[in-house]
Amino acid sequence: MALLQANKDLISTGIKEFNALLNQQVFSEPVVSEEAMVTIVDDWVNLYINYYRQQVTGEQEEQDRALEELRQELKTLSVTFLDKYRAFLKSL
Repeated sequence: MALLQANKDLISTGIKEFNALLNQQVFSEPVVSEEAMVTIVDDWVNLYINYYRQQVTGEQEEQDRALEELRQELKTLSVTFLDKYRAFLKSL
């Protein structure tokens, strides 16, 4: 079953906004530990999921699938961001 177009659009918007948030981050001193950064990024993902939870449409199953897809996409972006952060920490 395909996602509703409105939910696809929300997912796309969420991905773009989350990516913009990650791209705005400046790595500088004082540094945050890797563990703390993982927690921060997880909190950001949860914030986005909770925000978009109020906007998805359709039956509950459709809403759940849309939010799960959004979560997976945000987690994928998070992995790349955290890899860059780890590289920054190693460069110090």
